Amino acid sequence: MHAKDILIDGYGRIQEEVHATVEGLDPDDLNARPGPAANSISWLVWHLTRVQDDHIADAFGLEQVWLAQDFHKTFGLDLPPHDTGYGHSPAKVAKVRADSGDLLTGYYDAVHARTLGALRELAAKDLERVVDERWDPPVTLGVRLVSVLSDDLQHIGQAAYVRGLLQAE
Repeated sequence: MHAKDILIDGYGRIQEEVHATVEGLDPDDLNARPGPAANSISWLVWHLTRVQDDHIADAFGLEQVWLAQDFHKTFGLDLPPHDTGYGHSPAKVAKVRADSGDLLTGYYDAVHARTLGALRELAAKDLERVVDERWDPPVTLGVRLVSVLSDDLQHIGQAAYVRGLLQAE
């Protein structure tokens, strides 16, 4: 099995969990925050998708799906177009709201499809290419792909936890 096949499987698991987490939730549940400084399911899924979109686009020299497919307009958030949610205050978290799970999964699925397209083209040597020299040591494509995978799995786990809290009420 090639490394790209493992990555494809890993990113596929994120997609499965995104769908399972938002399925059947109404806007109140999607946007509920367990506490004033906590993140909602909408924010967590939007953020993990924005990070994947931003980082994959940057690593492969692609335009972000958020912009290219006008998701920034569809969501209609009062945030700058390139915002990914990194470092959001509770007030900014509150601005990220979704009126349906379909909105969140539609954006995620578009990013996922673009991610899979990029991953399928990978050769083993591509994983060694430096994609970010701001770090010491510089970040390779392989490290970036695993970093995004890890971050996304953590955030979808958090979203699933929030769902569980809501269902326990």
